[in-house]
Amino acid sequence: MIKSAKTDPKKRCAWAVDPLMRRYHDKEWGVPSKSDRKHFEFLVLESAQAGLSWRTVLYKRKNYRKAFADFNPAKVSKFTPKKIRELLKNPGIIRNRLKVEAAVNNAKRFLEIQKEFVSFSNYIWGFLGGRTKVNRWKNLKQLPAKTPASDALSEDLKKRGFKFLGSTVLYSHMQALGLVNDHVTSCFRYRPLQLG
Repeated sequence: MIKSAKTDPKKRCAWAVDPLMRRYHDKEWGVPSKSDRKHFEFLVLESAQAGLSWRTVLYKRKNYRKAFADFNPAKVSKFTPKKIRELLKNPGIIRNRLKVEAAVNNAKRFLEIQKEFVSFSNYIWGFLGGRTKVNRWKNLKQLPAKTPASDALSEDLKKRGFKFLGSTVLYSHMQALGLVNDHVTSCFRYRPLQLG
């Protein structure tokens, strides 16, 4: 159980501002993942987030899980135009036609990468040499919006036909799934994630 900000003495990254965001920060954000299902989940959520706040998407996450077949890329890749129309009526998700269509398209492209690289995880971790890049930021203002690695990943995914996954969105993906450790150095999660 996560304590309220007033009673919890832990130092966190300043963006963890409410109970759901703190839980996400403390349990998930920056934890290295090699799970293809997790990678697909976050690609769907992060492409939906484009132009919105992560908090907005995080609060809709359960709805997305249900709407997008528990983030199973094989199932999402088979969504029909009828299914897409149904999703666009679902108030529990962000009802943007281009973003929903992008999720279906990206599921198909995701499966192609799995076939080529055995797993999506093998593919994406290759952009960082297979290891978490540990940064040493003292405050959130120092965090970049994108990096050469996220630029290269975005460019390659675009060539492979992915949509709504620009460099900034993909850097967020790298942060979320622990390809980079962008917890500030004073955050209680920084050192444990640095040590693995």
